[in-house]
Amino acid sequence: MAQRTDIDAAPNAPAETAAVSEGRPVMPPSQAPDRFRDRPRTRAFLTGAVLVVLVAGFFAWRYFATYESTDDAEVDAHMMPVSARISGYVARVNVNDNQMVQAGAVLVEIDPRDYQVAADQARAALATAEATAQVLHIAVPVTTVATSSSLSSSEADVENTQAGIMAAEQQSSAAQAQLAQAQANDVKARNDLARYKQLVAKQEISQQMYDQAVAAAASSAAAVASAQASVAVAAQQVTQARGRLAQAQAGLRTSQTAPQQIASVRARALSAEAEVKQKQALLAQAELKLQYTKIVAPVAGVVMKSVEVGMNVQPGQQLLMLVPLDDVWITANFKETQLKRMRPGQRVDVKVDANGRTYHGRIDSIAGSSGARMSLLPPENATGNYVKVVQRIPVKIVLDPGQNSDLYLRPGMSVVPKVYLN
Repeated sequence: MAQRTDIDAAPNAPAETAAVSEGRPVMPPSQAPDRFRDRPRTRAFLTGAVLVVLVAGFFAWRYFATYESTDDAEVDAHMMPVSARISGYVARVNVNDNQMVQAGAVLVEIDPRDYQVAADQARAALATAEATAQVLHIAVPVTTVATSSSLSSSEADVENTQAGIMAAEQQSSAAQAQLAQAQANDVKARNDLARYKQLVAKQEISQQMYDQAVAAAASSAAAVASAQASVAVAAQQVTQARGRLAQAQAGLRTSQTAPQQIASVRARALSAEAEVKQKQALLAQAELKLQYTKIVAPVAGVVMKSVEVGMNVQPGQQLLMLVPLDDVWITANFKETQLKRMRPGQRVDVKVDANGRTYHGRIDSIAGSSGARMSLLPPENATGNYVKVVQRIPVKIVLDPGQNSDLYLRPGMSVVPKVYLN
């Protein structure tokens, strides 16, 4: 043990020997000098450095906690397809690829000749229908007056024929009375002639008286024949009067259909009006198709065309694509863990990779589902090998007015948005 002690103490022997030789007191190892206590500047520097690191770390944490950022973001815009509304031959294409056009500019012209002919035909058909309607409208009052006059005339004819029948019957009665009188006179004259014939044979009367009796008998016979003829004429007049009455009554029945005739004419007039409206609609349709031969830009934007002169296009066929660069926004796909404090209306700075410029905007809205749900084949998590994956939610960011005044931004450009959460 003594030997081990000597060996352990041996390393300190030179230090003690040096201290003794220099005349300094020898101190035990436990009482060695403290370096930091002897150097106060070093201690203050280290303390300050620790405080600076702590303060810097605190402010760095506060800074990084005030915003959320992602590099999974791009510029979006409306992609407006321009298609044909009619079929036809493309006669002119007035724009080139990547050309900026204004709203209302004529982009493509389809050969209008066929549609011009159809419009002219529709216009002529409308003129014919309007003329027919005008004639029928004029016919309504004319028919009303004519049927009213015809009804009054028919009623008067019936009354006149009825009076004529009564007169003819009275004349027939008078003729029969005259016939009866003539027959009585004829009987008397024949009887007188027979008596005078016997008397003239005995020469009891003169020949003159006999001749007078013969003449009177002949006259009475003629009067009977005349009366019989008058009776026949009177009977015929009665028959004719009754025929005229039947005819007048038939005319009266025809005239009594005046309301139906007027209603028929009015119905034809209304039908003509409907025909005019139909022709007007056909003309409007033909004129619309004629207008559709010129395909115009619905909004201002950059053109990407897929049509050439000489093509035969069909309704609905896409001819061009318009990109309105004055209406672009940012679609940023943030992780679902970044949306905790994100709200619509928060301020956003957007740095564009293409030009290094920072644009200012705000959050417009947050999508209703994750991007994976909107994909063609959405994931199905109801399986046994489910692995949790942080999803990304699209966030729409709109730029402040005037930020894209030079229309530099293009759909698909990569950007890095920074959303300030306070």
